[in-house]
Amino acid sequence: MSSPPFLPYGRQTIEDDDVAAVAAALRADFLTTGPTVEAFETAFKAKVGAEHAIAVANGTATLHLAMMALGVGANEGKGGDVCIAPSVTFLATANCARYVGAEVVFADVDPDSGLMTPDTLAEALKRAEGRRVRAVLPVHLRGDVCDLPALRDLAASAGATLVEDAPHALGSVGTFDGAAHPVGDGAYSSFASFSFHPVKTLATGEGGMLTTNDAALAARARSLRGHGMQRPAGAEPWWYEMPELGFNYRIPDVLCALGISQLAKLDRFVARRRTLTALYADKLAALAPTVRLAESPAWSDPALHLLTVLIDFEALGTTRLAVVEALKARGVGSQVHYIPVHRQPYYQSRYGALDLPGADAWYARCLTLPLYPTMADGDVDRVVEALAKSLSL
Repeated sequence: MSSPPFLPYGRQTIEDDDVAAVAAALRADFLTTGPTVEAFETAFKAKVGAEHAIAVANGTATLHLAMMALGVGANEGKGGDVCIAPSVTFLATANCARYVGAEVVFADVDPDSGLMTPDTLAEALKRAEGRRVRAVLPVHLRGDVCDLPALRDLAASAGATLVEDAPHALGSVGTFDGAAHPVGDGAYSSFASFSFHPVKTLATGEGGMLTTNDAALAARARSLRGHGMQRPAGAEPWWYEMPELGFNYRIPDVLCALGISQLAKLDRFVARRRTLTALYADKLAALAPTVRLAESPAWSDPALHLLTVLIDFEALGTTRLAVVEALKARGVGSQVHYIPVHRQPYYQSRYGALDLPGADAWYARCLTLPLYPTMADGDVDRVVEALAKSLSL
């Protein structure tokens, strides 16, 4: 009898109509900078409720463009700009500030949700006192929505704006001020940033999207996406000008064709992720309190990209590495999201040691288990059973 297939922690869902969409794009007149890019942007902004969407090469590029469009930078004559990012995130959240010459102040997170909170942002702002804070970058970790109104108000009190780092949260909804707000609708931030890496909810291979409700910011991001080039009205058809330095962060039409096809399935993908998450919650209850799902805030209705559990490895007399290896031997993949960025050698050498107990407590216990739409209900049973055996529970 053959073994069941290996279950990775995440994977793309590519179907026949996705393949057909890509094939059609390959036969079209434009492989890049063509009409399919704008069509993807139009469909995406309608889906999340934003006024503008700018498609780019990858998720990191979205954050870099956001910093440039907002004018964040070294600004030496003004004392230098500062951005605040949570320590529990992927490297790009902090790196985007450094790309433009700004410094990073790391915020702690809630140890049970991994999210930046009003309290942890307030503490980070205190450490940034006397410096020019320009942007705060809350991360909707796993797909759970941060407390956007409170974070926006705190940022505004320091003269800063919010840039939502939302690659995990496409399809997630936060209920604020008596209304449901899809992540990316721009109600509380200058920009929201998305990634379409294969393990994300929507996959284009590589790719990303910025959304905003500010027409001027959208126009600047579009210009910076294409080397900073602009074509003045009334000029010769070949004429272009570059008033400022930009980058080649364009995304090909062929990837946008896949994005349009995937976007049409987003509601189905989200529904399946929510069903699987509910099954996990039911099955994992038997392993409590030493194993439990990461917490979701009351206002958050997430479409989880990551199914993260918190495990008291010390109380169980084991290590995370031993559990990861035992799961792998049973055909179950796992991952860790994330190593706190303030612990990275680059940032430690730049800013010195930093005590963020929430981030360290999150990292000590977190483990991400398989979650993707093509999983069967029985796969959840298989994962939880493998985890229980790996933990000797």
